[in-house]
Amino acid sequence: MKASNNSFIARIIRHRYLYLMVLPGFLTLLIFHYFPMYGILIAFKDFNASKGIWGSEWVGFKYFTSFFNDPMALRVLKNTLLLGLYTLFWSFPAPIILALLFNELKNKSFKKIVQTVSYFPHFISVVIIAGMLKEFTARDGLFNNIVAFFGGEPVMFLLESDFFRTIFISSGIWQGIGFGTIIYLAALSGIDPTLYDVADVDGAGRWKKVVHITWPSLKPTTIILLIFAVGGVLGSDFQKIILLYSPETYEVADVIGSYVYRQGILGAQYEYTTAIGMFMSLISFIILYWTNWVSRKVSETSLF
Repeated sequence: MKASNNSFIARIIRHRYLYLMVLPGFLTLLIFHYFPMYGILIAFKDFNASKGIWGSEWVGFKYFTSFFNDPMALRVLKNTLLLGLYTLFWSFPAPIILALLFNELKNKSFKKIVQTVSYFPHFISVVIIAGMLKEFTARDGLFNNIVAFFGGEPVMFLLESDFFRTIFISSGIWQGIGFGTIIYLAALSGIDPTLYDVADVDGAGRWKKVVHITWPSLKPTTIILLIFAVGGVLGSDFQKIILLYSPETYEVADVIGSYVYRQGILGAQYEYTTAIGMFMSLISFIILYWTNWVSRKVSETSLF
């Protein structure tokens, strides 16, 4: 046992500079992510700020039951799930397709320009994105000018339930598609060029090279990122939703995040919204674990 301890200490001393490099990130994770986790106790207590978390009365699953009995629960759960699934269905394949298209470009200068242009929206603040969308969809905005050009009547897009999800998802694709290609392009750069040379000798066209060389090399990376994406299907970008939605679109736009914001931050129902957040985190973990299990069984690629 002493020998084991000595070897462990010796290993730390030998790699002390590497451990020092890791230390700031480790402390940040510990202080801002793990220490605050005791706050989830609020979900099981009748929180009183003067008594603190530990001194507040224990009420068990009272607030979980309140959420399940809330007539709004079904609506926000449905909207969260649908918006998450629609986003996954349309947004996840977009960076893959763009990366494959980039990979086929032969002109390096043009490729760099297009990549830079596609990355740029990722660095625009979500507040600015929301402001741009409000300007574009206004009665005298770009979209209505296009509608008027073709003889149509002006439409208040962000006040129409039929358009909200389309605007939200398409703007998300535009903002994230370029930056999302980085990981896929990194995976594509690891493909041995001789494989394409051999395929050329065999007379394979571009499509066959994509199917038999490019995609198999990209598949493991895609599966890992898909597992992450499925695990976050309930975590809609509620910040942009809050900036874009209105009472007229609550029916399709009100998700768990926006509901928690209204009830917790504006309504000061901290126990209730903590219980909702804990419940959703548990569901997300179950989805992530199940997706990882299926992936491991089907493709032998998994996170753990």
